[in-house]
This record gives sequence, structure tokens and C-alpha cells, in this order.
Amino acid sequence: MSFVSAVEAPVDPAAQLERGLEALDLSLSAEQCKKLLQFLKLLTKWNRVYNLTAIRDPQASVSAHLLDSLAVTRYLKSRRILDVGTGAGLPGVPLAIAKPESEFVLLDSSQKKTAFLVQALAELQVGNATVVCERAETWRPAQKFGCIVCRALARLAEFVDLTKHLLASGGMFAAMKGAYPHEEIAQLPAEYRVTQVLPLAIPGLNARRHLVLIESA
Repeated sequence: MSFVSAVEAPVDPAAQLERGLEALDLSLSAEQCKKLLQFLKLLTKWNRVYNLTAIRDPQASVSAHLLDSLAVTRYLKSRRILDVGTGAGLPGVPLAIAKPESEFVLLDSSQKKTAFLVQALAELQVGNATVVCERAETWRPAQKFGCIVCRALARLAEFVDLTKHLLASGGMFAAMKGAYPHEEIAQLPAEYRVTQVLPLAIPGLNARRHLVLIESA
């Protein structure tokens, strides 16, 4: 008797992205989807030299990079959005592709990461995003932001303290977190309040995700 081991066929990234967007109830054009997948290819190429992200598997990258970033799309309402500590452009680049009506600034203090982002935005022709290589606490832009988003940057109190001078009056902090951050919320300064903690279901990602929205009290 012979046994044949079943080998799971690799999932096509384009099909995986399409199914993931449907699960997130996001409608993007074919051109937007093409740019998202091109961004992953650029990230994989540069990652070989610059070590931009620990996730290297293409199938895992669709969920962990693209869909994880895009899951917060509908909750970021501002026309001017700052992605602080953007790293390899996450969530800023996928969000800029998905939200062409908004203006994004991708902020990071790493020269190698911002060099990658400048090149990626140019190749992808993403015209509504710019890159700044500065430390958040010392950067003083001419115009503040209606929304500041971060993905696993720091604890909530530190995130708010590092970036409060960059938030416009009436603006919102949006922190992407894993498990529900009970302790971090309790440690927020009294002048800030959490308006919502939204659970996020990321297609293909077996991990807990939450988006914490914070405003001035």
C-alpha cells in the first residue's frame, strides 16, 4: 500500500487579496489592487538587503501586511493622516493606495526605511503620500494632522505623548493593537479619553487585533 502526502497548493496572492478585501467589505479598483501587490514585491526585494520586516513569506505578507493595514481604512476619516513610526510603510502605504482622497505623511527616523519608502512611492506612483525622516518628538511640520495612526509603535500613553504636538484640534489618535489593551488604556493621561476600541478580524491572520481610537478629553 502506498501513501501519497497531500501538499497544499500555494495561494495566488492576487486571489488571496481579492478574497480578503471581500471579507473586509472593501471595494478597490483593479489598479489599486495591482499597486498593493507591487508594493509587496518591492518590499520583498528590498528586504533581502535592508531587513525591513521579519515576515518574508508572500502568502503571509498579504494578510499580515496588506489586509492588516487595510482593516482600519473605514475608521480613518481625516483628509490629512500621519503614519508615525511607519517602518516599511505599514499601514501608511496600503492606506494611501486605498484612500486616494486623503493626504498621508509617512514618518520614521530610520534612513534605510525612509529611503525604501521614497523609492516605493515613486515606482508605484502614489501621489498622495510623502515621506519624512525625523523623530516624532522633535518634528515640527507647518500643518498638523486630523488623524495620527500607529501600528505596534509604543504603549498608548507613550504614543500620545510622542505625537500630541502633531495632532490638530479635534483630531484623533488611532492605535493598532493586538489583544485588548486594558492596562494601557488605564494608564492614559486624564486629558485623553478612549472613544472606541474596535475588534478587527483580519482574513488569514490567526491573531487578535484591535483599533483604539483616542481623543482629547
